[in-house]
Amino acid sequence: MFGFRLSVKQFAGVLLAASMASGAVAVQAQTTRRTRRESSANRKSRIERTIAETYSHRFEVAGGGGYLRFQSGSALQKNNEITFFMTGTYFLNPKLGIIADVRGAYGNAKIGDPVTPTSPNLGYNPKISEYPFMGGVAYRVYAKEKFAASVTAEGGAAIGKFDGDAKGFQSKDIGVWQSTTKPVFSLGLNLDYNLYPNLAFRVSPTYLGTFYRLDPADTLHGPPGTIQNNFGFNAGLVYRFGKIK
Repeated sequence: MFGFRLSVKQFAGVLLAASMASGAVAVQAQTTRRTRRESSANRKSRIERTIAETYSHRFEVAGGGGYLRFQSGSALQKNNEITFFMTGTYFLNPKLGIIADVRGAYGNAKIGDPVTPTSPNLGYNPKISEYPFMGGVAYRVYAKEKFAASVTAEGGAAIGKFDGDAKGFQSKDIGVWQSTTKPVFSLGLNLDYNLYPNLAFRVSPTYLGTFYRLDPADTLHGPPGTIQNNFGFNAGLVYRFGKIK
């Protein structure tokens, strides 16, 4: 009888210990879930604050270099050019901005063989350069904590220098575009990776449309030219400052 009572006490103790252990586990699980919920909420709040801080800047300045594939004259083959760019953007709101853009491109013209026995034969591809000055708009289509994307549309004028390295010959003699200033426009996509809210790395695939033509006195080369469709990319750093009020 005493042994039976002892077994009951032992069994009751086991039940009590098990109940307390299960209760502790339940409390711990509930605390863990609450902590996780709080951590997730804090993280979400931090990301929202970072996004708001990043895209509430009034101004952006950017600069760097790049590459352009450019048609330099009557020769159909295009040449490779290295480029630089400097832009400033004034944001009217977190999505829409007004751009001022200065670019430069440098390469060597592709010129064909002499078309007549008296045509000059330089024996090399002369250096050329173009300097587009443009203004336009940028519109953010994607804006997250680390990544952003904007589409751009710009227009202006481009200074072209095509015969300064031609041993005294003029553009009409070697079939390159006339050295002059012509209209230019550009369409692009700015892809930003945010290093900090006020600093980003940018890559910009770009299309550049130019309207250079051959010298009207050039009767040996052709066609005279209408629009040149040039493609390339720019890459550099973006610095943001000021606040949209």
